[in-house]
Amino acid sequence: MGTIDKEEQNEHIIEGRKTFFIVPDVTLLPETYLEDFMARGYETYIIGDDRYCPLKAKIEVIIETFTDSILFFYIDSQVKGIKWEKYIKALQEKYAGRILIGVLYAKRQSEEEKAKLEKYYLFDVGIQCGCISLEYQKTKNFALIDKVMYANQACGRRKNIRAICDTKSRVSFISKHGQMKGSVLDISMSHFSAIFDRTLDIQMYEKVPKMLININGLHFASDAILVMQRKKNGVMLNVFVFSNSLGQQGVESDIEPRLLERIYQMTSDKAKSLMRYKFDEARKDLKRYMSDDDLWEAGYTSYYDL
Repeated sequence: MGTIDKEEQNEHIIEGRKTFFIVPDVTLLPETYLEDFMARGYETYIIGDDRYCPLKAKIEVIIETFTDSILFFYIDSQVKGIKWEKYIKALQEKYAGRILIGVLYAKRQSEEEKAKLEKYYLFDVGIQCGCISLEYQKTKNFALIDKVMYANQACGRRKNIRAICDTKSRVSFISKHGQMKGSVLDISMSHFSAIFDRTLDIQMYEKVPKMLININGLHFASDAILVMQRKKNGVMLNVFVFSNSLGQQGVESDIEPRLLERIYQMTSDKAKSLMRYKFDEARKDLKRYMSDDDLWEAGYTSYYDL
């Protein structure tokens, strides 16, 4: 039975536009929003500041690893060694055309202060993803950020985010020649791909009722339509689109939230694991090459802080 190798998994993790919220105030932009953004087709992550790896090093890792990225900086966070006006201007100049930058900030008391801030970042620096004034009522901020991400095509060219499955993810159904069993390779809210232990005896665009699916421990049943077949590494890859009882694309409404949660978990876990590895490598490089002055500027008093 076919599997997806490590290199291909990393390529999948890296592909697709991603949005990173840099040191946000989680009382205004809670982490629970990230799963809700995924339901809208946006792959989003929160990047915090810690003593393990300097924030500037993390940003460089993100830009070099995820080459199609949007970065939203929460400029009211205090990060040692970073002056937001200077730092964001330097990033914009260095990576113009490679990344998109936006600014988040807590709502200002005066319109004059807000206008001055927006003039600097939008016109003097030239960021493309806007300046978003976050409300103190966090429920309003989801819609504010969602609107900006939609305007900047944060979903990229993907309509749905696809998660790579583990080797225990399975699918089975009853055909006219008996039970068919296979491995699910990847899944989105609309499609999944699978490799079966023998040749399928169904026609292209035929609906298969009540396919039994196990995605990393999530069990559910759904109708699905075979929409594509192609050879991959010598085996036949079969792509199905989910079909619900209303005749629409997708799973039943009671399954949607559970499947979304599982896809979010699978996608974010793999991306976070890759980032942790990359941050660790960056930390080792810093410890090897940074001078005492550079470490102090980045907010570290000794090599042992790294």
